[in-house]
Amino acid sequence: MRIFNTMTRKKEEFIPLLNNEVRMYVCGPTVYNFFHIGNARTFVVFDTVRRYFEYRGYKVKFIQNFTDIDDKMIKRANEENTTVKELGDRFIKEYYKDADNLNIERATVNPRATEYMDEIIKFVEELINKGYAYEINGDVYFNTKKFNNYGKLSGQNLEDLQAGARIDIDERKKDPMDFAIWKSQKPEEPAWKSPWGMGRPGWHIECSCMAYKLLGETIDIHAGGSDLAFPHHENEIAQSEAMTGKTFANYWMHSAFVNVNNQKMSKSLNNFFTAREILEKYEPDVIRLFMLSGHYRTQINFSIDVLESTKAAAERLYNSISNLENLFDEVKLDQLSEKEKDYIKVLNSYKEKYIEKMDDDFNTADAISIIFDLVRDINTNVGIHSSKELVKYSLDLVRELGDPLGILQKSTKSNLEEEIEMLIEQRQQARKNKDWSLSDKIRDDLKNRGIILEDTPQGVRWKKI
Repeated sequence: MRIFNTMTRKKEEFIPLLNNEVRMYVCGPTVYNFFHIGNARTFVVFDTVRRYFEYRGYKVKFIQNFTDIDDKMIKRANEENTTVKELGDRFIKEYYKDADNLNIERATVNPRATEYMDEIIKFVEELINKGYAYEINGDVYFNTKKFNNYGKLSGQNLEDLQAGARIDIDERKKDPMDFAIWKSQKPEEPAWKSPWGMGRPGWHIECSCMAYKLLGETIDIHAGGSDLAFPHHENEIAQSEAMTGKTFANYWMHSAFVNVNNQKMSKSLNNFFTAREILEKYEPDVIRLFMLSGHYRTQINFSIDVLESTKAAAERLYNSISNLENLFDEVKLDQLSEKEKDYIKVLNSYKEKYIEKMDDDFNTADAISIIFDLVRDINTNVGIHSSKELVKYSLDLVRELGDPLGILQKSTKSNLEEEIEMLIEQRQQARKNKDWSLSDKIRDDLKNRGIILEDTPQGVRWKKI
């Protein structure tokens, strides 16, 4: 498996620190609002990366933080006359609601910055003790010139970064590029007791601390949106490596932006959409298919026309799944023929090509194309004269390749059909157990609902009266 490493700007073979285990940290949301479609792409992309690692047999420890104390949260809490904690609690619940609806797997741990305050303070103290940070009137700054490799992720030296960056003017700092890792309390702000007085952590320090606490001194993968590469991830590297003297992350991954109608998403342009707004109009499979339709390092363009096109594509895939589900109930033969055994090899060749593409820096765009090719082949070659075994194998393979992408897992059967199938299975089990009274009861209950069961050599069939 090869991953494009932002640090080296090239694809590298993935070699985990521990055999068959991946330790992965992904920067999560600041929980002061619903997350937008740009955030959603980042979350979907790295959920897919995590899923694919699991598909390939790795155990993944996946950490995604919640930033639940920062300037935006304080501002919004004041505007709503609530506390920062209440605001964070509320939007963490809203995050889970939208993420669950997008079929994003829950992280191994979702740490909140405010839950790690003792560890953050200890981390800051250690940086001061090592000479990498200094305190001025209750504020603590990281001294970027003390860290020789500052700028290595963005590929620039300190002077170039200083010339091109927007820098908070603070004449107390030793250097304009120095950044706050602890901030003294301002009026009406939440604060925690520290050796430097009441205050709160800077934004960057929380991720360094939580990654260190939950994953160790060196992790396999650190990931996030491309907008975080500088300064956030650059500052994390400086803090973490100054603290431990070791490489912070072996691989850095960054997902590209989502444009809206070929423009950068912006509230001022009135082209700003939350994930929730889009979920109200489109199925999760459609949104994920859209988010993964381009390589994660390539910008994608959001528009209603594109989503409608993606919706039609998703429907084609689900039509094939529906056909296979119905075929399984209709076909007469049970076991594979010799010709079908050869055809299984053809189906497996699609799986091999899919793995080849996904192993090459998680190329979801090409992987999706291969799924469409597979479905076209199945539509042509699997039909009423096929065996149940082939139909099931075909259906299982389509779902198997969709699973790492978080798509194609829904049944196309109605709730009624699923309930009937479940009752038939219960009846079959009752018959095996020679529980004839339960078997007859299930049959009679279904009959009263207008469903007739027929026991045939090919299995139990059902039809409406």
